[in-house]
This record gives sequence, structure tokens and C-alpha cells, in this order.
Amino acid sequence: MPTTSNAGVRRFFDKVADRYDRQIGSCERFLFPGGRRWAVDHARGRVVEIAVGTGLNLPLYPEDVTVVGVELSERMLRLARERVAAEALADRVELFQGDVQELDLPDASADTVVSTFTICTIPDPVAALREAHRVLRPGGRCVLVEHGPSDNALVRAGMRLAEHGTIRFLADHLTRDPVPLLERAGFRITSVSRTKAGVAFHVLAERS
Repeated sequence: MPTTSNAGVRRFFDKVADRYDRQIGSCERFLFPGGRRWAVDHARGRVVEIAVGTGLNLPLYPEDVTVVGVELSERMLRLARERVAAEALADRVELFQGDVQELDLPDASADTVVSTFTICTIPDPVAALREAHRVLRPGGRCVLVEHGPSDNALVRAGMRLAEHGTIRFLADHLTRDPVPLLERAGFRITSVSRTKAGVAFHVLAERS
């Protein structure tokens, strides 16, 4: 099944959940070292983490924040719940299954939204980011770690070529630029840094 719909994305991540941590870990060590730590270090207050996956970020959050994690894949969410139990995080982490394009959360109820390696996968990323904007309080922060189109023309061309397969079979849009997507969702960009030939993005954005 193509992975360009919610049903396809859910099916894909249910299938790969048991090996996800190992596979993403190898990729992160090469392309995104320290990315998750950077993201959680910029979280404050009540945090909503979209597409929380297996909960890799959860043990990294500062003790003075509370986290609501939303995940589409039931199998990924089951592993995240196991991580919460193993790390004794239940007093400050709440997890539930849901669609981040339609968050079942009140308006202006969060101080921070965190997204790590998720915008590349969500079928309608602008819808998800508009939901992130909606649930943030005025002045709230969106923290995003993602890959995107390289600023090296040769690398970017290779990414676009590979993307024909990664979108269909891996739920991965290699060349989605998260910055204009955030802007379309209503955010004000406050910081962008890029490494690894411009492929790795660290972005801070604010709800005005």
C-alpha cells in the first residue's frame, strides 16, 4: 500500500515498529547527531509531541515539563508506553493514539510543540502544523528537527531522485522544506540552522 495516506502511514509504521529504533538510530548518528537532545532542551512547560513514535525523546525531557504524545501507529504507541513504564515517566507523560492533522486537544493549551523527524511523513504537514499552532498558547514555541532539501545542488538532485521510492515505500518525503510549511501554518520563524550539506534542519518557530 502506498504510504501517502493515513492508512498507508499507519500500516507502514505498524510493520516496522519493532526495528524502528535500531534503523532510525543508525541514520541519526550519521545525519542528526544530538538532534533529539537539542529539541527537548528547547521544550518548556506543557509539551505536545506530535508523532511521538516509540517515545525515543521521552526520557530526554527535563523533569520540569509534562508531555502529551500523539501517535497514529498503534504498534509504535505500544512501544512508547512500554518505554514510559520502564523509565518511570507516567507521572509526567500522557500518550494517546490519534491523527496529528486533527488533534483532539483544546486551543491554546500547550507551551511547546515538539516534532522530530515527522514532517517528512505526515500526509498533510501543513494541516498538522496548523493544529500545532492552534494548540499553542500565544508566544508558544514549535521546536522542529527534520531533514529537508540540501543546499548542495548535486545532493539535492540525488535526494529528489531517491524520493520517488521513499515516498511510496518508506513514508518519507526527502525534500520537504519545513520552513515554508511552518510559515504557511502561521508561525513566525525565530531560528533556523542547517548542517550535513544543508540536509539536517533545526528550527524554532513561535506562535504570535
